[in-house]
Amino acid sequence: MIQVHGITSAAELPHVSSNKDAALAVVSEFAQEIDPVVEKRVLRKIDLYLMPAMLIGYGMVYYDKAILGSATLFGMTTDLGLLVKDYSTSPPSVDTSRLSWATSIFYFGMLAGLYPMTFILQRFNTRTVLGPVVLIWAIVCAATAGVTTWQGLFVQRFFLGFIESVIPTGFMTIVSGWYTQEEQTLRQAWWFSGTGWFTIIGGALNYGFGQITAGSLKRWQYIYILAGALTFLFGLWCCTMPNSPVSAWFLTPEERRVAVERLRKGQTGVRCQKIKFDQIKESFMDIKIYLVAIMMAAAYTINGAISGFGPLIVSTFGYDTLHSILFQFPVGAICVIFIPLCGYIPTIVPNTRIPLLITCCLPVIAGCVMIWKSHWGYHPVTPVVGYALTGFFGPVVSLIITIGASNVAGATKKTVMAATVFVAYTVGNIIGPQLVKSNTKSQHYPELWTGMIICYCITIAAAVVLYFVLRRENRIRESLELDEVQRDKIAFDDLTDKQNPFFRYAL
Repeated sequence: MIQVHGITSAAELPHVSSNKDAALAVVSEFAQEIDPVVEKRVLRKIDLYLMPAMLIGYGMVYYDKAILGSATLFGMTTDLGLLVKDYSTSPPSVDTSRLSWATSIFYFGMLAGLYPMTFILQRFNTRTVLGPVVLIWAIVCAATAGVTTWQGLFVQRFFLGFIESVIPTGFMTIVSGWYTQEEQTLRQAWWFSGTGWFTIIGGALNYGFGQITAGSLKRWQYIYILAGALTFLFGLWCCTMPNSPVSAWFLTPEERRVAVERLRKGQTGVRCQKIKFDQIKESFMDIKIYLVAIMMAAAYTINGAISGFGPLIVSTFGYDTLHSILFQFPVGAICVIFIPLCGYIPTIVPNTRIPLLITCCLPVIAGCVMIWKSHWGYHPVTPVVGYALTGFFGPVVSLIITIGASNVAGATKKTVMAATVFVAYTVGNIIGPQLVKSNTKSQHYPELWTGMIICYCITIAAAVVLYFVLRRENRIRESLELDEVQRDKIAFDDLTDKQNPFFRYAL
């Protein structure tokens, strides 16, 4: 039986119960008319405040992980002992397991931090959590330049992952609390496209640092100092972040009311800071959360390999250090173009999120086959094109984030979904680097590409199952005889998608 909770009266609005959504502080239980001109202005203001900064912020999340691959080409592997040469063999063999673990251990830190950090962000004011945490992240990132041993790098990257864990989950829940269900796909895509932008921008910056031939620091040390400085600037913006549209300082009181009222139709709520254990229990009994997690873990396995080993893999095609970095540009360009495009299409063609996700898996599979089975001669074309096609993992992951965020309601359940999605993200990133076996280089790393193909087949299978699960649930809800008057009354009661019969799942 679908549960519908009681309604808070208008007289109680100035002192909204902690069980209710913060939206009830500025709107009543009854829907109000919205001036389309004002709504358009409000949306533009929200976009201008949130999107550029979030794009840069997530770009920095991606950049300070991905630069490990470039830093290794600038002497980091030698300086910190990340590559071990065995001269007892003929020819001498190279063991890259330390580099693999340097990539993976970041995600162990993120795995440890995801649930506690995400619940802390829900429980307390956004700016008092996000701002200080990002400033600490900036310091830890810049401190990489002071690491002198591979053991020290392992410790540093664990804590870096722990601290950064709040960013992707925070962004995922922030978007779901500021935008309508229809708008979320494009907005989640905008901030996630930072991976593409900073693949290009970061590659250009790293190429520039590669020209440095003098100075008191090594080239890889300059890269990390710059990343820390840019992250610090982003942290200052996080210190200004309002809790929700209810307290948006950059909107007028009337605009705040419109910003909240326009979210009523989607039934996803705005923000409730009370952690509800019944919603946690429901989350872990909800099959769609597991399906989204499976998709994320499988799809993001490729990032763990590409971000840490991409430049090294390309360098085996006969390109020097600097040109190997430049080959990250096509991967980034695909992300920049297709992540927003796959976010825009569902806004004009409803229920295309999952079909688009499945479609974007196919070029990734094709790219893996092209790299694996082609001839790796001097400056080959086919594996380079295949490497570029792997950039379609970006739109796949962006759509998974959107599908997860837009298909749950209830503040605590949204928190659980966000944390679970990025726990799966860390699992994929931990597995990916372990598939790169240095002793199979002459066979074109068969474990890596076989593993990637299997992972993307799993992603497709889970997406198909999720599509039919959500479609079936929508059909059941459409068949119910509901009192439409109740729709507006319960929109901000912090109900989950299962408790709220008016909620509809986005396919």
